[in-house]
Amino acid sequence: MKDNLIILTGPTAVGKTALSIRLAKALNAEIISADSMQVYRRMNIGTAKITKEEMDGVTHHLIDILEPKESFNAFLFKELACKVIKEIQSRGHVPLIVGGTGFYIQTVLYDIEFADSDEEYGIRSELMKLYEEQGAQYMHDMLEQIDPQYAAEVHYNNVKKVIRAIEFYKQTGERMSEHNACQRQRSSPYNFAYFVLNDDRQILYDRIDKRIDRMLEEGLVDEVRSLMAEGLDRSLVSMQGLGYKEIASYLSGEISMEEAVYILKRDTRHFAKRQLTWFRREKEVTFVELDKLQSKDAAFEFMIECLRQKKIIDK
Repeated sequence: MKDNLIILTGPTAVGKTALSIRLAKALNAEIISADSMQVYRRMNIGTAKITKEEMDGVTHHLIDILEPKESFNAFLFKELACKVIKEIQSRGHVPLIVGGTGFYIQTVLYDIEFADSDEEYGIRSELMKLYEEQGAQYMHDMLEQIDPQYAAEVHYNNVKKVIRAIEFYKQTGERMSEHNACQRQRSSPYNFAYFVLNDDRQILYDRIDKRIDRMLEEGLVDEVRSLMAEGLDRSLVSMQGLGYKEIASYLSGEISMEEAVYILKRDTRHFAKRQLTWFRREKEVTFVELDKLQSKDAAFEFMIECLRQKKIIDK
């Protein structure tokens, strides 16, 4: 028999945290964070990191495990998450993956094999030099010529992914979108329920704007200033996160505060849209539409009934 796994995901600011705590308490579950930014210590406000109070006694994993100077990626997430899943199961608890990074979730759910990376030919060094000379948009345009489908999924500011995809194509002749499509056909080693929380588009966008306003009130600018004072380079993976790169540009005198907030809100809305595009493409997902279900209580009951049908729970 396959082991049980529950996933609760959805776009940023949709309300995953509160429902995940309720679900975890009802199911005796432990939560594994599938968030590419909440792994970093001292990066709390800009990542909307869950607080101890919000955890309400529920055990969380893969939060505050790295220094901002360290890199985090899907390969490392899979390695750590699979180890944690085994530990949770050994305690007789249910693993519940919560977060909005779709590819991270996919690596665990379908036991994704990663494209080999071989730097022997110096391709990455050449591409990094090209990026330093020409900039992020130039590299994204190059990727669009090679693999328009993958380029549509990756923001031009995600330089690491852009360069990796170009490098992969130059090494293998295969497009990253083709490799990923092949990996998506894999069957899961788990008996799983994959919930995607969603809401009316305008409600979601309003929540995003209000969340960013709240982050600024809570001291996002001071948080970024403190990180920069540590000497954190703005090219680091951690400092490329939404909220950090925009405020860093403001603190460096490149744009006004008004521009930084405008760009942050705009790009976060675009990010939420890309997240939903990703989740709609995934197979065997169950959308939990908050605007149709009318309340969080109804959403919770809907998920519990789905879990019964999938025989993940029997109560």
